[in-house]
Amino acid sequence: MKFEAPLIEGVLVNRYKRFFADVRVASGEVVTAHCANSGSMLSVKEPGARVWLSPAANPERKLRYTWEIVEVFGGLVGINTGHPNRLVAEAILAGQIPELAGYASLKREQKYGKNSRIDILLEDSKRPACYVEVKNVTLKRSSEHPAEFPDSVTERGAKHLIEMTDMVRAGARAVMVYLVQRADCSRFAVAADIDPTYAKTLKKAMSEGVEAVCYGCQVTPDGINVTGPLTLDLPG
Repeated sequence: MKFEAPLIEGVLVNRYKRFFADVRVASGEVVTAHCANSGSMLSVKEPGARVWLSPAANPERKLRYTWEIVEVFGGLVGINTGHPNRLVAEAILAGQIPELAGYASLKREQKYGKNSRIDILLEDSKRPACYVEVKNVTLKRSSEHPAEFPDSVTERGAKHLIEMTDMVRAGARAVMVYLVQRADCSRFAVAADIDPTYAKTLKKAMSEGVEAVCYGCQVTPDGINVTGPLTLDLPG
């Protein structure tokens, strides 16, 4: 995925009210950018960090910029949760995620379950449909820690796991894809101390056949690309 326009570098002043971030750009002006991330952003929102913003394509948009990248531990992290579904879809079509290869069609944002939408639906006449839920991962508590999800309590995430389990019971396939928008991780774990209910729900879902994979990303101010798999350290 390439960014449509050159990103603008700045320094994070503050992230607040979940969807806003004040950033000081090179001119010295402090601009307010849209923060497309509803999580706590633990470990990736420290004031003083270098950040990159994308300019709005629509000049009439109230917020002229969107926060895309932050520098943490000397590496770049993509924080925009609007990108992972596209990134995973592109990677599947390019054959970069072998676990999800071989399906005839890929559809995004399809209705399923109890008034929900699955991020990606893979279909083929020769095999059961595959329901793919994508989760954006940014949390890494220190340079020695693995990547972790979630970074805050996610009732919605647990609900998705229950509905994916229902799909497996009905004869379909269901796969959780944890996409780590950073390149400095080799392992992935569930942050059970942050959301024990999510950890328990994932363990139960996997015991009933829901699958899980995790992939990392190379993040640059030019674009974001899915790279290789991470080792899973999940509840057994």
